[in-house]
Amino acid sequence: MQDFAELHLKPETLARYGLPDIPYPVPAADLKSALLDSGDLPLAVMLHGLQQRSRDGDAEWQQVEPAMDRLAELLAPDDARDVVLAAGDHWWLEVGPVDLGGKLVTIQRGDVLIAAITARDDGRLRVAVFRPLDAKSAEYLIGLGQVPHPEHGVCMRENNWEYALDCSAGNGNYYAADRGEAYLSYWEKGLGISWDGSDVPEWRKQLDLVARPAARVVAELGIHYTLSGNEDEEPVADAGAAEEFETPAPLAWRSKRQQKRTVQGRFLGCLLGGAVGDALGAPVEFMKRTEILRRFGPKGITQYAPAYGGLGTITDDTQMTLFTAEGLIRGWVRGCFKGITTYSGVTAHAYLRWLQTQGERPTCDIDFGTDEPGWLFQQRQLHSRRAPGNTCLAALRAMNSLGEPARNDSKGCGGVMRVAPVGLFAWRLRQYESPQDAFRLGAELAALTHGHPTGALTGGVLAVLILALTDGASLREALAAVKLLLRAEPGFEETLRAIEMAEELADSDLPHEEAIARLGQGWIAEEALAISIYCALVARNFKHGVILAVNHDGDSDSTGAIVGNLLGAMHGVKAIPAEWLEPLELRDVITELAEDLYAFKDWAIGEYSDNEELNQRIWRKYPGF
Repeated sequence: MQDFAELHLKPETLARYGLPDIPYPVPAADLKSALLDSGDLPLAVMLHGLQQRSRDGDAEWQQVEPAMDRLAELLAPDDARDVVLAAGDHWWLEVGPVDLGGKLVTIQRGDVLIAAITARDDGRLRVAVFRPLDAKSAEYLIGLGQVPHPEHGVCMRENNWEYALDCSAGNGNYYAADRGEAYLSYWEKGLGISWDGSDVPEWRKQLDLVARPAARVVAELGIHYTLSGNEDEEPVADAGAAEEFETPAPLAWRSKRQQKRTVQGRFLGCLLGGAVGDALGAPVEFMKRTEILRRFGPKGITQYAPAYGGLGTITDDTQMTLFTAEGLIRGWVRGCFKGITTYSGVTAHAYLRWLQTQGERPTCDIDFGTDEPGWLFQQRQLHSRRAPGNTCLAALRAMNSLGEPARNDSKGCGGVMRVAPVGLFAWRLRQYESPQDAFRLGAELAALTHGHPTGALTGGVLAVLILALTDGASLREALAAVKLLLRAEPGFEETLRAIEMAEELADSDLPHEEAIARLGQGWIAEEALAISIYCALVARNFKHGVILAVNHDGDSDSTGAIVGNLLGAMHGVKAIPAEWLEPLELRDVITELAEDLYAFKDWAIGEYSDNEELNQRIWRKYPGF
C-alpha cells in the first residue's frame, strides 16, 4: 500500500470547487507536484488519492464518495453522450447503459452496487457505473478489458465476457469481500435474482439506480490508470495499438494517455477555435461594452455579425496565426532537407509574406521566394487588410535580418495573439522539445514584433499553456507549470501579476463583466492574456467562454481568439458550435493547416528519402525558407 499524506484544503479552495471539508489523502510520491501551486492540489492528484485510500472499504468509503464524485465531475470532458469509450494502450471498455434485468457481472462492496458489466455481441464489455470508482473497482474494470486482439487493433481479450465470468467465480473475491474491498459477482437471471430463482431484496431494490454520466466514469478510469504508474509499463506488441494511441513524454504536469484522434481534435479545436473567437469579436473590436449591448441586446454579441464584407470573417489575428503555423512547418521542412534550421528565422520569413499580403514590403532586401511562394501565400482570401496592428506592420517593415528581435518597446497584444501554434508544434516535437523550449520559442516569435519583455513573455506563456492543454493537463495545472517557467525569466513580474489576478478574479464572486473590466481592455499583452485566462477558467463550455471574451471594452477579437485557442485545445473541435464553424472564413484552409501541423513529423522527407514524389509535393507546399 502506498504512503499517504493527509492534507486539509484551504477554505477558499473548498468553496471554489464545491468540495466537502475532509482530509484529502495524497500519495507521498505525488506530494511534490501536488504542492507546486501555492499549496493547491491538482484535482487529478486529489481524486487519485481518494481512489487509493478508499479501496479497503472501511467507513471512509461513504465519507469520501461525494468528494470523489465532485472531483470526477470537475475533471470530466464536456461530453454528454450516453455511451463513451474508455481506453488505454492495454485495455478497452464501453461505458454506457446496461440492462440490470439481464445477465450481469457486478462489482460491489457488501450489498452496495458499484458497477454492472455485460457483454457486447463481439465479446467486448459494456459497463454502467453507479457509484464513484475506488482503485479496486477501477482495477477490475481495466483488467477485464485487457490483452490485445489481432483483428480489431485495440486491446481486448478474444472473449472478455467469459473472462469476466471466470473472475467472478475466483477465490480472490471471497477474500476481497472479507476485507471490505470491492469484489465481483455473477447474476445469471438479473440483478437480485439468485441461482434458484428466489429474490434477494437488498439487491432488487437497486434495480432503479441511475448510472452516473459516462464522461465522469471515463475521467475516473483515466485518472486511476495514468496516476497508478501504468504509463511506465512495457507496451503490448500490437501494431494497431501503437497506431491508435499517443504516449506523451513526462513533463511538468501529469500527461494524459490519449487516443490519436483526441489529440488531432485538440489541434483542430485550437486553430479553428481561435479563428471562431476572432471572427465573433471582429465586428465589435473597437466598441465599448455599452455600445455592444445597445446594438446586440442584453447578452451582447452571440452570433456572427457583418465585418469586412461578410459573416464569420477573420482578422489579422488569425492571418498571423496561420503564418506562424506555416513558418514552423517550413522550419521543420528546411531541417529535413538542409540539415540545419532556425524556427524563429523561418517564421520571421513567414511574417514577411504576411506583410506582403497586406500590400507592404520590408525596407531591407529579403528574397520572398516568389518562384516558390508556398501553399498558404496562394490563398487569395488572405490578401486582405483586416485592421492589422501598427506595431506589427512597422516592426516587420523595419526588419533587417530574419529572426532579429524588434527594436521597439511595445507590449501590444499583437505578439501573444498569434503564437498558439507554437504549443501544438512543441507537442509534436515533445521528445526533443521541453516546456522551456516551447516557452523560449513562443517568446522569440512574439519578440519579432514586440520588444518589451512583457510583449515577448506573454507569447511564451501562451505557447506552454497550449502545449500543456494539448497534452491533457487541466488549465489550473497548465497555469501552475507556466508560472514556474515564467519566474525564471527577467522582467517576469508584470506578466505574473496579470495571470495571478485573472486566477483570483476567477475564484471570486464578481460578475464577469466587472472582473474583465478590472483586468483591462486587452490592447496590451498582459491584459489580453489575463482576460483570456479568466474567461477560460470560468467558462461553462466553449461557447460561453468565447462570448464572455468578446463582450467587453477593447480588443475583442484578440481576446476572443486567445480564448478560442485555449478552450479549443482543452475540449477539442467537437466543442465548437456548428453554427460558428460552418460560415467561418477559410475554414478549410485552417483545417488543412492544423492537420499538417499534426502530421509533419511523420513525413518521410529529406535528402535520404526514397519517396521523390512526396519530397517534391511537400517542398512545393512548404518550401524550407
